[in-house]
Amino acid sequence: MTTVEHGPAVPQQVAKATVPGFERPLTIFEHSVPDRRGVRPPPAAVPAAPSDALPASMRRKAPAALPEVGELDTQRHYTWLSEKNFSIANAFYPLGSCTMKYNPLVNERVCALPGLSALHPMQPDDQVQGMLELCWRVERVLLAVSGLHEVSLHPCAGAHGELTALMCMRACLDDRGQTHKKIILIPDSAHGTNPASCTIAGFETREVKSNQHGRVDMADLDKKIGDGHDIAGLMITNPSTLGLFETNIKAICEKIHAVGGLVYMDGANMNAILGRTRPGDFGADVMHFNLHKTFSQPHGGGGPGAGPIAVRDVLAPFLPTPKIARVSDGQGGWRFETVMSAPKSIGRTRGFMLNAGVMVRSYSYMRSNGPAGLKGIADNAVLNANYLRAKLKDTYKVWIDESCMHEFVATAKGMPNGIRALDVAKRLIDYGIHPPTVYFPLIVPEALMIEPTETESKQTLDTFVAVMKAIAAEAETDPDTLHTAPHTRSIGRPDEVRAVKEPKVTL
Repeated sequence: MTTVEHGPAVPQQVAKATVPGFERPLTIFEHSVPDRRGVRPPPAAVPAAPSDALPASMRRKAPAALPEVGELDTQRHYTWLSEKNFSIANAFYPLGSCTMKYNPLVNERVCALPGLSALHPMQPDDQVQGMLELCWRVERVLLAVSGLHEVSLHPCAGAHGELTALMCMRACLDDRGQTHKKIILIPDSAHGTNPASCTIAGFETREVKSNQHGRVDMADLDKKIGDGHDIAGLMITNPSTLGLFETNIKAICEKIHAVGGLVYMDGANMNAILGRTRPGDFGADVMHFNLHKTFSQPHGGGGPGAGPIAVRDVLAPFLPTPKIARVSDGQGGWRFETVMSAPKSIGRTRGFMLNAGVMVRSYSYMRSNGPAGLKGIADNAVLNANYLRAKLKDTYKVWIDESCMHEFVATAKGMPNGIRALDVAKRLIDYGIHPPTVYFPLIVPEALMIEPTETESKQTLDTFVAVMKAIAAEAETDPDTLHTAPHTRSIGRPDEVRAVKEPKVTL
């Protein structure tokens, strides 16, 4: 039997002990003391720079105000800061759509190998043949699972992959003389970055409604396509943000192709279908991959990341440069080279060709799993999500109550005593579980978007079910505890809009 320890029922006031004459809490943020240091480096063994090496206007008028801290204090400070963060390494993180999955440590060992970690991005091709081949092989895996014809590792995030794909679509349509095609159709359940990427790429968007089963409403799609004169394409997430596979996906793609449009598939949820179906087979012309979601690259922290795109042959000439090519070495073998330009390419969309460390980690994961293991990723992601859905559907209403893919969307609408999705999310923090995504997708009121990923054990899932049921019971008997949660963190319910505009990053 799974037991759950309830968090405190009321907010706790944390006393700030102080030392007489020292008006700061004992948990001190600033540790700097003049002339203190952890390591004193030896004198430089190189000549001092000439006094005129920097123009006077660029020289400091006073020494830099750098921290002066002992080594042990520095270690404690950063360890203390790390404990304030919540990560997949701490506890369960069922963040729907964002997929905070386990990142195997073997990937870090491989990435740290000197022959990979010591490379410099400006080295010539003949000195980095191993890295170029590794990245080329990452492309081969992405081609195999996408069913498309060519890959670019250029984009540095999922949204950047969207934008790069749309820029390739725009270039292709312009090359065909179809400059009048400016409308991209987007389902109402789409990721919020989709319309933003369209706008930046010079397109306009038109929303397509979902039907009662959470899929694209085919009648509304026909209406929005109209005569097709201005339709540039469609952006569609499959499986969708509702955790559902679009059963009419092939017919949807055929309708777009019939009017000369192109189909972009948001591959954010590829971990649900990996090795089981290929977007190229059901009609997608271009897609992006989130390597952090499907192939275990660490997620969060603002990067560096990767959002490679795979394209059908009609879009291949427009892919960004530089890119990797495998050519004959003239002796029966192969060598790899960096192609810096191509006649129809959209060119660079970033400084360097790719984020090498991301590719190493993902390639390690691909090879560790192999073809059968990659299929197992999808199988376990779907199994875990459906297990949670079945266990929770009698306690929390599931918006579309049918077999799901990698995630499902429940709703807190109708919970007693005015309890909302935010209250459930905040209370989960007291139990040591990261909240699921809330209030998304927008078409579900009081949405709780839950994704367990493929890497969680049954024991973890059972604990989560017990906690969610305990919170539902508290909503009936002790709603104030939920309304005021969390009670165990130094920050509880900030003004999230103001926090974005006026962030406070120090204590």
